[in-house]
Amino acid sequence: MSKDQEKKIYCDTPVIHHEIVEKVKNLMPDEDNLFDLAELFKLFGDTTRIRILWALSEAEMCVCDIAFLLNMTPSAISHQLRLLKQARLVKNRKEGKVVYYSLDDDHIKLIFDQGMIHINER
Repeated sequence: MSKDQEKKIYCDTPVIHHEIVEKVKNLMPDEDNLFDLAELFKLFGDTTRIRILWALSEAEMCVCDIAFLLNMTPSAISHQLRLLKQARLVKNRKEGKVVYYSLDDDHIKLIFDQGMIHINER
């Protein structure tokens, strides 16, 4: 069955609730913001990055410590941290030769915590 045939089965007119559609249309963010949001959520779609974010939600850590914790190479962790930093999910600070990573701000922990609450609801 084609998409057009499916629409005809469910909707006799293009819009049933004009007021609701207009309200939502006026509230909808522009396409650039929606694209950026989709890109942000893509970063949460990788288990390694989630594990890194979880670790950093608990404590500021260096690459070597994260690599040891997650049983991965420092190179693999650095690659993921670079992606997370580009998306402003993590930040870093240097102390001597050691670079420490932490969550960029409290919003990141909030997103992470809300996700954990959601998946643990039963």
